[in-house]
Amino acid sequence: MTPSEYLKNKKVLVMGLGLLGGGIATPKSLAKHGAKVTVTDLKSRAELASSVKLLQPAPGVRHRVSNIKLVLGRHDESDFKNNNIVVVNPAVPKESRFLKIALDSGAELENAATLFFKFCKNPIIAVTGTRGKTTTVHWIHHFLKQKYPRTVLTGNSPEHPLLKELDKLDGQTPVVVEISSWHLEFFNRPLPPPHIAIITNLYPDHLNRHPDMNDYATAKANIFKNQTKNDFLILNKKNPWTKFFLKQKPAGRVLFVPFPVSSRFPHLPPLGDHNLQNLMVAALAANLVGVDWRLIQRAAQTLPQIKFREEVIYKKGNLTVINDTTATSPDATVAALARFALYRSSTSIILVTGGTDKNLIFDDWARAVKKFVKPENLFLLDGSATPKMLSALEKKNYFKKNAPQVFLDLEPLLTTAVKHAKMTPGRKILLFSPSSASFEKFKNEFDRGEKFNKFFNQ
Repeated sequence: MTPSEYLKNKKVLVMGLGLLGGGIATPKSLAKHGAKVTVTDLKSRAELASSVKLLQPAPGVRHRVSNIKLVLGRHDESDFKNNNIVVVNPAVPKESRFLKIALDSGAELENAATLFFKFCKNPIIAVTGTRGKTTTVHWIHHFLKQKYPRTVLTGNSPEHPLLKELDKLDGQTPVVVEISSWHLEFFNRPLPPPHIAIITNLYPDHLNRHPDMNDYATAKANIFKNQTKNDFLILNKKNPWTKFFLKQKPAGRVLFVPFPVSSRFPHLPPLGDHNLQNLMVAALAANLVGVDWRLIQRAAQTLPQIKFREEVIYKKGNLTVINDTTATSPDATVAALARFALYRSSTSIILVTGGTDKNLIFDDWARAVKKFVKPENLFLLDGSATPKMLSALEKKNYFKKNAPQVFLDLEPLLTTAVKHAKMTPGRKILLFSPSSASFEKFKNEFDRGEKFNKFFNQ
C-alpha cells in the first residue's frame, strides 16, 4: 500500500508541532498524500511562530498548505474523538489522557517512524541505542555511498525528517534510519522490520520518561521484534544490557561488536573507544549489504565530523574548542573526557557542563571529572541537574580549596571560561559536554549547540 492509498481523505491529527524540522515535515507529508490534517500543540501560535511560518504560503501563493488546520495553545477533546489517525510527536507522554481518548474512539496511534516503516520498500538499516546513534548512522551512510550514491539518511534529526525523506526513496537502495526509544514505543505491533537492526549500547537515560531501565530496554528491543531469520541484529558484546536483548530471543542472525580491528583499519586517528565501536558497527552494517571491505577501509580515512558530537568548532594556537552539546547524559561526557584526555597527555581539559535533570545518577561522571579535570577548569551552567552534579563531586572531595564555578547563563560562563583558558599554560581543550538535557534554558540541545557556536563565531 502506498502512502496516498492509505492516507487519502483520512482525518489525521498530528499531536505536537514543535520547533524542529520533523514537526513541520510530518503534517506537510501527510497533507501531500491526501490526508485532512489537524495539528494541535499546547504551545501558543506566538511560541510556535517559526514553525507556523513554514506552514504558511510563500509570497504570491494564494492558498495555505492544503488540508492543514492548526489548533494551538490547547488540545480539544473533540479532535481526538473525530480523527481516524493520531500521529504522536516526541514530547507527548505515553500516559496522556488525550491518547486514551483517541484509542477509546477507535483512532490508530502512529508516529513518524511507524509510518515510515509501514510505507518504506527499501532495505532498512535501523540504529538505536543510548549513545552513538547519530555518529553511527552518519558513518554507515558514508560507507554506503561508496557503492550506493543514492542512499538516504533519515530519522531522529531535524535536517532529515522521516516522512520528508520517504518520498526520495527508490524502493531498492539501502536506507539508514536513526530511531529513538520514543519512536520504538509504538513498534509493539506488526510492522515491516529493518533488514539490519543495531543497538549500539544501553545506559541509564530518559528516566524522566521511562519508569525504569527495564521499560527503556523493552522499548529499544522493539527494533528487532518483527525480524525474520533473513535479517541481522548487531549488538554490543561488552554492554551489560545485551543479555537482556538476547533473552528476547531475536529471530534474526545476531552479530557482535567489537571485533578485532587492527587488520581491518590499520591507520586511524585517535577516535576514543566509543567511536571505534561506532566505526566497527558502521563498517559491519555496510559490508552486510554488499559494500566491499576495501571501499570501507578507504572511506574510513575520510570519516565526516558530526555536528554537535565532539565537533571541533574553533582552533587557534594552543586552544581547541569542542561542541558536544548532544552529550545529554553523564556517560556521554565520560566517553568524551576519556577520548580527549588520551589525545595528548600534556593537554588540559576545561569542561563546561550542567543542565536539566533526567533522573540520572552522576557517580561515574564525578569519578571521571575528578580524574581528568582540575577543579579550577570546571565551569557549570545552572540547571536542575547541576546540584546533583555538585553533590556527586563533593562526595569525591573534589573541590577541596576551590569553590564551584556555577553560572546562570551560557554567555558569561563562556566569557569567563575562555579568559581562563587563555591564561592556562600549554595545550588545552575547552569541552562543552553538558551531561544533561537542555530544556530549562534552551529550546533543545540543538538550540544550545547553536548558541555555543555563535559565541565563538562573533
